[in-house]
Amino acid sequence: MREFFATCPKGLEYLLVEELRGLGAADVHEALAGVHFRGPLETAYRACLWSRLASRILMPIAQFPAVDGDALYQGAHAVDWSAHLDVDASFAVDAVGGTAGISHSQYAALRVKDAIVDRFRAHTGKRPDVDTQRPALRVNLVLRRDRAILGIDLSGAPLHQRGYRQGTGPAPLKENLAAAMLLRAGWPAIHAAGGGLVDPLCGSGTLLIEAALMAADVAPALRREYFGFLGWLGHDAALWKMLHDEAAARARTGLQALRPVFFGFDHDPAVLNEARRNAQAAQLSGFLHLGRQSLEHLHRPHELEAPGLVICNPPYGERMGAAPELAALYRTLGNRLRAEFPGWRASVITGDPELGHALGLRAQKTYRLYNGAIECVLLNFDLAAAATPRAPKPLSPGAEMLRNRLQKNWRHGRKRAEREPTECWRVYDADLPEYAAAIDLYRDHLHVQEYQAPASVDEQLARTRLRELVRVAGEVLGVPRERIAVKTRRRGKGGGTYGRLDARGEFLEVGEGGLVFLVNLWDYLDTGLFLDHRPLRARIRELARGKRLLNLFCYTGSVTVYAAAGGAAETVSVDLSPTYLDWAARNLERNGFGDGRHRLIRADAFEFLQRDTARHDLIFVDPPTFSNSKRAADFDVQRDHVRLLDLCGERLAPGGLIVFSNNFRRFKLDEAALAGFAIRDITPATIGFDFARQPRIHRVWELRRS
Repeated sequence: MREFFATCPKGLEYLLVEELRGLGAADVHEALAGVHFRGPLETAYRACLWSRLASRILMPIAQFPAVDGDALYQGAHAVDWSAHLDVDASFAVDAVGGTAGISHSQYAALRVKDAIVDRFRAHTGKRPDVDTQRPALRVNLVLRRDRAILGIDLSGAPLHQRGYRQGTGPAPLKENLAAAMLLRAGWPAIHAAGGGLVDPLCGSGTLLIEAALMAADVAPALRREYFGFLGWLGHDAALWKMLHDEAAARARTGLQALRPVFFGFDHDPAVLNEARRNAQAAQLSGFLHLGRQSLEHLHRPHELEAPGLVICNPPYGERMGAAPELAALYRTLGNRLRAEFPGWRASVITGDPELGHALGLRAQKTYRLYNGAIECVLLNFDLAAAATPRAPKPLSPGAEMLRNRLQKNWRHGRKRAEREPTECWRVYDADLPEYAAAIDLYRDHLHVQEYQAPASVDEQLARTRLRELVRVAGEVLGVPRERIAVKTRRRGKGGGTYGRLDARGEFLEVGEGGLVFLVNLWDYLDTGLFLDHRPLRARIRELARGKRLLNLFCYTGSVTVYAAAGGAAETVSVDLSPTYLDWAARNLERNGFGDGRHRLIRADAFEFLQRDTARHDLIFVDPPTFSNSKRAADFDVQRDHVRLLDLCGERLAPGGLIVFSNNFRRFKLDEAALAGFAIRDITPATIGFDFARQPRIHRVWELRRS
């Protein structure tokens, strides 16, 4: 079994997981803009041949520290390249990312290229050539958190390049994004039920061709002549021939049974000619009906009797068109869909949610996708419901105010989040008292946590407001209801408690500060990543270089991961929960820190400190407000913090630092009892942009021995 990584555009990860599982991959789990999987070489070959969603298939061959260019060169030079590349062949190096001492990917690629050339020259007296266009071997380099991952790019060129595209329109759609749209729209099931496909703004025909290839069971890369593994010395030519012959046989069978149910229209004759050339190159010209027609005259083709799918990629202002004209185009599209396609499905992608509203149709589902660097939303409609349009229930005046506030928060906050960078931030925090909840964004999911409503507020009214909040948040942020986790409060004895939580076992990988973390939005009251501690985690990363860190009450280990990324000499993370420690281990592993320098210990914090004999340069303490665990003595942060910090002080190395944090709003630090420490309140520096409206979310102090 080998390790592989399939890259893909953001937003396609979940679809790619299912696709790779269907191709026989094992241990499949998503990451940001890609999917990890395992399997024999046959699985990777199948992915190269059959994946409609992946961009590249990478096979890691080496990992090593690479804090600077010299370390990168030495690590790459140590690889036995003669096992992968013939000295008389050509190669190229692609690089992404950076480390503390390497800020330019081109420089990194050059250092690896030099290492490969020098190793061959030292062992053979000859060197391979460099060919950046079509090398025999394409080497992939990823730099992240002062480590390098070297791999073989088995695809050689992006897999979305199927080989049939002869020309494109002014706003081309990548083939793997087109395939994702079709899958999200349910095209395979629609075709199996006898339905056809119409693209009223077909451009160069990408959606039509991808739909036909899918329906005919034609492997998307069947007609590609170039793959990265063909020049790799580990290539199994007999295995590849068997897989390719099998795919060719399936294509012949599928094309013989394919019905010509694909209709594309456009008003531009030039792009229609491109669509015809592309269809011919894909050997599908006899199955596609292409015609010049304006959107105003769109009608259901009389050849299509069963309900089918209308799908298109209208312009949305990033490359072509202007806003007023585009709004009119979308209104026209919505009107024609209602009038001509009752009972059908429709799917429209747009980079501007306001243009999506101009369709005048209520989306049944929405998905966030990326067309290159452009963030888009895919809107799926059930035109059976649209045939007798039912306007959504009008929002109350309060909900309209909520919509305006969310739009403002999103507009300002997303730019700050991109600069940090983070995929997780608080979008709303009871900004309007009537809508008492926190809304947190986790990549393309929302986590909504209801606050306790005053006793004077009718319980039914509170539920209505929560439903409005969830609806408005999903609409404004483009998140479908199935990706919104809602934690609701209910009144019980002694106050409010949260209702029964789900037990899905679903984990989502999210990015923050160039690192990745697993969160679970459904199964626990907390998600696994405290968003208000984001600036504090970044501060720990700066403090940790060369230090020995002790992380007490470590929870899921996010602070430990930051410290490791900052260059901590070693870390010790302590928690009483085996669930959290397992979670922390997975977070460390996913960031490349699953080695012996980062220990995880299951213990009560007080018991650990009393028996620990080591000295620590940096101690991070973020205890709960209280705990009544059956496995340890009761804990109350107000009552017990002096004893806790005194014990930490005994374990502190000379010149060491304690960072103490807690979220108890009525907490008072007993500075008189802690007179042996020099204490500094650093809370203002640890409040992120998204918590500026609630600066009392936590308190943080730094303590040093006087």
